[in-house]
Amino acid sequence: MNIRVLTADDHSVVRAGIAAMIANEPDIAVVAEAGDGAEAVALYHEHIPDVVLMDLRMPTLDGVSAITAIRDAYPDAHIVALTTYDGDADIHRALSAGACAYLVKDVLVAELVRAIRSAAAGKRVIPPTVASRLAEFTPRVDLTEREVEVLRLVAKGLRNKEIARVIGRTEGTVKVHLKNILQKLGVEDRTEAVTLALQRGIIHLDD
Repeated sequence: MNIRVLTADDHSVVRAGIAAMIANEPDIAVVAEAGDGAEAVALYHEHIPDVVLMDLRMPTLDGVSAITAIRDAYPDAHIVALTTYDGDADIHRALSAGACAYLVKDVLVAELVRAIRSAAAGKRVIPPTVASRLAEFTPRVDLTEREVEVLRLVAKGLRNKEIARVIGRTEGTVKVHLKNILQKLGVEDRTEAVTLALQRGIIHLDD
């Protein structure tokens, strides 16, 4: 019996590429393609595929939110995160939302096919490169939502006074947040904090 696959990516060329990669596999078939997370959720309801290949950065509804929505409705759903992001924070978010596998888009055809079959069988797929990224920052020290917001504003070049105005707090409160951010990330200054946060996927330039 065919493994029925739903692909979700906001770039049609990527979806076409995935379809081409698995076209020669006699036991795997793409049954639906979604251009954003909301469409992925709707198409999952319609087709109930065996495996979903889910990008994380999409308009309307991001991949992590789509994974959460699908898994809330279908706890046994098998979802593979397939993305360009390899930061440990991105990986952790996807796995925590319920993804059973995490692959980066430069994955080899054989590895993608193997992951699809493993996911369909209910197995967890964490390639060595992904596992090493997670292990690099273990134990985890997560930033609060407010600290992530402050860090995003720092990345956009805002000064403390401007950040305080945006978040509706005092400049002193912003300084406390920054102190906590530096301590949690183990860095010396705000530039280093932004650089590390981008590398780890805590924030992204298009946030």
